[in-house]
Amino acid sequence: MVRARELGIAIGGMTPGRWNAITDVPGVRVGHTTLVEGEGPLVVGRGPIRTGVTVVLPNGDAWWEPVFAGCHRLNGNGELTGLEWIRESGLLTSPIGITNTHSVGVVRDALIADAVGRRPGTLAWALPVVGETWDGVLNDIDGFHVRTEHARAALAAASAGPVAEGNVGGGTGMICHGFKGGIGTASRVLDAADGGYAVGVLVQANHGRRARLAIEGVPVGAAIPAAEVPVPATPGASLPPGSGSIIGIVATDAPLLPHQCTRLAQRAALGVARVGGAGENSSGDLFLAFATGNRGLPAGERGGGTPRTVGLTMLPGEAIDPLFYAVIEATEEAIVNALLAAETMTGRDGITAHRLPPERLLEAMAKYGRGPAAR
Repeated sequence: MVRARELGIAIGGMTPGRWNAITDVPGVRVGHTTLVEGEGPLVVGRGPIRTGVTVVLPNGDAWWEPVFAGCHRLNGNGELTGLEWIRESGLLTSPIGITNTHSVGVVRDALIADAVGRRPGTLAWALPVVGETWDGVLNDIDGFHVRTEHARAALAAASAGPVAEGNVGGGTGMICHGFKGGIGTASRVLDAADGGYAVGVLVQANHGRRARLAIEGVPVGAAIPAAEVPVPATPGASLPPGSGSIIGIVATDAPLLPHQCTRLAQRAALGVARVGGAGENSSGDLFLAFATGNRGLPAGERGGGTPRTVGLTMLPGEAIDPLFYAVIEATEEAIVNALLAAETMTGRDGITAHRLPPERLLEAMAKYGRGPAAR
């Protein structure tokens, strides 16, 4: 697996965390289940299968210890369930699942079943957060191959530390800017003078036009056109250029209130824009940010014995800009990591999504005085 910094591409001027991943935020864990099976012509219900599930756990047990959260929509041709309650309450009360468009329901139900199983005999209440992007170019998306056990396996596999990227989990069959896309992640750690907080971003990148792709301001998509590295063919009816979506999850251990989480989620869209994303009409660009800096928030009806008041800490608005910059940088790098970590994949009907060639990327960047050649 190749990442941007391994190639000498250091996006922005802020310092990444130990893993340069969303798991640099203490307590955050990520798990994947990857489904790859079959080849050749599409047979609905049989394959080829190129899909999966990714889960992000914000803390030890989000069902019983919620965290403050906020969300943002750049363009709404997509789905991220549970957002109405987040907007209403300011609380994230579940793990986060990410999968393909037609498997949102089964993953959502699996997360609810997990909540029920964690506290036998307790009346459960769950509005889990599950997002999607469409992998029908490579995957038998109408075959409904993601099942309850796959979501459970992703939950069981969730861990801290390094995060697998590219063709894994929900990102298995995804395409980004005409190259193979998928899961990507990155992080930033603020200077001690700014609080030393960690900010991590995880994306499922399945969006963007080739011609618009830019990395560190270099027009990479124009430098590596479809004539050189083909853009995957679209099965069936032609889709408009720029079709696709991106789900972005932002995490921080800063003590933020819900409205401040919403402000962080908005800045993730700026990171998407820096890579060339535009929130086209047929794109679903949805972002969720959560903050773990206020712990011990009551679980409401599920927790019982809710206190009359809860003590909170808030970062002043005048001190939030470094977090904004961290989100923008980490989102940009997470998308680039998704592109670089992904491997060329052939799916249904022999359709192939080619990886972003690292050597050609470095050549393009060198022409503009960017990348390792400039350092």
